[in-house]
Amino acid sequence: MTVADKTPGPLTTEAGAPVADNQQSQTAGPGGPTLVQDQLLLEKLAHFNRERIPERIVHARGAGAYGTFTVTADVTRYTRAAFLSEVGKQTETFLRFSTVAGNLGAADAVRDPRGFALKFYTEEGNYDLVGNNTPVFFIKDAIKFPDFIHTQKRDPYTGSQEADNVWDFWGLSPESTHQVTWLFGDRGIPASYRHMNGYGSHTFQWTNADGEVFWVKYHFKTDQGIKNLPADEADVLAGKDPDSHQRDLRESIERGEYPTWTVQVQVMPAADASNYRFNPFDLTKVWPHEDYPPIEIGKLELNRNPENIFAEVEQSVFSPHHFVPGIGPSPDKMLQGRLFAYGDAHRYRVGINADHLPVNRPHATEARTHGRDGVMYDGRHGGAKNYEPNSFGGPVQTNAPLWEPTAVSGVTADHEAPSHAEDDDFVQAGNLYRLMSEDEKSRLIDNLAGFISQVSRDDIAQRAIENFRKADADYGKRLEAAVQALRG
Repeated sequence: MTVADKTPGPLTTEAGAPVADNQQSQTAGPGGPTLVQDQLLLEKLAHFNRERIPERIVHARGAGAYGTFTVTADVTRYTRAAFLSEVGKQTETFLRFSTVAGNLGAADAVRDPRGFALKFYTEEGNYDLVGNNTPVFFIKDAIKFPDFIHTQKRDPYTGSQEADNVWDFWGLSPESTHQVTWLFGDRGIPASYRHMNGYGSHTFQWTNADGEVFWVKYHFKTDQGIKNLPADEADVLAGKDPDSHQRDLRESIERGEYPTWTVQVQVMPAADASNYRFNPFDLTKVWPHEDYPPIEIGKLELNRNPENIFAEVEQSVFSPHHFVPGIGPSPDKMLQGRLFAYGDAHRYRVGINADHLPVNRPHATEARTHGRDGVMYDGRHGGAKNYEPNSFGGPVQTNAPLWEPTAVSGVTADHEAPSHAEDDDFVQAGNLYRLMSEDEKSRLIDNLAGFISQVSRDDIAQRAIENFRKADADYGKRLEAAVQALRG
């Protein structure tokens, strides 16, 4: 589908001057050398050399769409966020899906978690919920994140992803066992972005108008139904149509088949957290639904495609620190690290004024800051003073915190998270395995064994297998047999 040029008229230079000839460069006579005075040629080549920006370190490969979030239930007892204040209220959104490990040109149909980054353009500013299509993650502390991602990316010597690196790290990081079970199960390769769930994954704080605090987890349940790809079909699709998931999303919206998700939250009263049976801020664990049943709060619909992928998808920026009044962070150590890392990545990648771009700007309110200058600064502040306090009527603080403070105690040090009665790296992975049908278990074992069998050292393979054995004896036994069969 071709999008018509909205600015018809003569071709111009970047300065707006009309272009006489865009087919031949200027030369010294018909057969002579090209002239430096041909500013159109120099402008085009210089622009071309600078058209790309650094790709995201993770989640480089992605697709996105605009839509709406509609409130379907009264949640004012839990949060004072204005965009959640009344049933029927709609908020514009932008959702970016992505894979994690692949580069910008990688295929969509691969075994990998999927990013689920959602921007709400609320009347109180942008609220970014940066999650995945899994409710858990591989690690629980942000200090391990660079090391983890290095194992998923290309090896510095071979230039390829190496099974040794992946399984060495996972085997030495037993907290990854739960997420690895998710990843190598059927949901590890969604059939499309429309046919998968999304999760906020982290625990977040909600605060109501009376200052009461609740801890919440977000769930986005696909209304299209869960559909996944078997590994052999995914391998074929990735080769034949690397853009399969991006294409599916775009074409479904073009047809008017708008994908939707039912939005739910689990709500934990703040007082429950300290004595809960495991650490509720541990990203490697889910909250069992029997403890905190999901509550439907809204409906998310995607109904408009971006007109320019680079401007709106590649240059879109999301950060977990973009909160609005009534919503805030938790002590989740992975979330705490992401509060800095995401914004900093985009300051490096897109620039200090990335928030000035249309896809990133608030819709219903203007960003009023004292930040100035930098690359691509658009002069939006005019000659207004760039400091505070001032006597010239500039923006001032509200003295109304966005969220409630969290009590802390103890001395500064490199602490492990507080221990709870049932903290364990393997119980939930074993529970997930035991929930699977026999066919699902067989596919999980085959997927894991195929990858583990590629490692070069027996001790790395055995250590990985032992983690799954600790999750469930049958799980480990079957996996060990399958790996041994493949390794001979």
